[in-house]
Amino acid sequence: MNKKEIDDFIQNADDSTETYSQFSTLHSEFLVLSKIPIKDNDKKTFFNNEYRIIEGEENEYRILQYHFTYENQGYQLEIGSSLSEVNDLTFIIRFFIIIVLVVILLVTFLADTVYIEYLLKPFYKIIDTKIKRVNEPEAFDHTPIKANSRDFRELDLVLNQMMDRITELFKKEKQFISNVSHELLTPIALLKNKFENLLQNESLDDNAVDKIVGSMKTLDMLKKIINNLLLISRIENNQYEANEEINFHEIVNDLQEDLEDRIEDREIEFVNKMEHDYVFTGNKTSLHILIYNLVTNAIKYNRPNGKIIAKDGFEKGHYFISITDTGLGMSEAHLEKIFNRFARISSDQDGQGLGLAIAESIASFHHIEIKVESEINVGTTFTLIVPEPLKHN
Repeated sequence: MNKKEIDDFIQNADDSTETYSQFSTLHSEFLVLSKIPIKDNDKKTFFNNEYRIIEGEENEYRILQYHFTYENQGYQLEIGSSLSEVNDLTFIIRFFIIIVLVVILLVTFLADTVYIEYLLKPFYKIIDTKIKRVNEPEAFDHTPIKANSRDFRELDLVLNQMMDRITELFKKEKQFISNVSHELLTPIALLKNKFENLLQNESLDDNAVDKIVGSMKTLDMLKKIINNLLLISRIENNQYEANEEINFHEIVNDLQEDLEDRIEDREIEFVNKMEHDYVFTGNKTSLHILIYNLVTNAIKYNRPNGKIIAKDGFEKGHYFISITDTGLGMSEAHLEKIFNRFARISSDQDGQGLGLAIAESIASFHHIEIKVESEINVGTTFTLIVPEPLKHN
């Protein structure tokens, strides 16, 4: 501003009482010129934030105050700018920065995820093909995984070597169980033969005869355990051929006839609801043992005047057969370990606890799923689900 403009401005201030003011339309800015006494020691320029009432509206302003002297008269010039606009602008800037940061984070996250997925693709393939899908060491896939990273290639090599050692130990363990079980049958047969010879001795008293008969029963039980262990070992070693056509309807009908005496002794009603002549390819002898063990369990743990219901059908394209009893039932704790070897539901019942372990091994050999549902004092249902929908009439 030149001298004339300053004179005109101050002249405008002189036209009022002691203050001259100008405001913007929206009260966002103002300018105030006031006469003040001359103070030589005061700071000429400073900033502060204050609330001002302009035309009845109170707002907070950022104010520049400037003190000067003109023609021996002190003046204070105040230039204010509304902080609401500054705050609005600050909010917009912060919001924009947050949006930009969020977008950057999302883009970075997605890029990192895609890149990490690409880097770890060989690792996931190793997990999927060489660990998750391996139910037995013999089924392990030794095909090398293609990977650019030397670490993944080394991991694949170490896994192959480890599984080779596990497979060898697994085979040795199975072979050991099979050999031991087989070798134990010979001394058991010899002992039983000697006991039978002793029973022919007429000089034995009744007490000695009872002890010998008890020992023979123990040998028979031991023989059954060994034979069951041998059966499990042979199944797990894949020593059975699975190329026979099996009709589950016929198996259940045969078992109903074979176990008729035991069923009548327990006064149990056997309800046969088998309707489908389903043909399945597998090992007929082992599948007969599987269903036999389920039915005998239903007899053993049933209650007098109870029922055994055998039925079949199709669910989601898969054939199933179920054996239901109205017996004791099982708790959740028992259900978790019923397929363990030598696990027994009740110590009062006869048996070695190998029936369901054998059933589980046979089902696994044929890739048949076993489901168990049970309720205490209501009954238990075993359901066999065949892996593939094959032909049926």
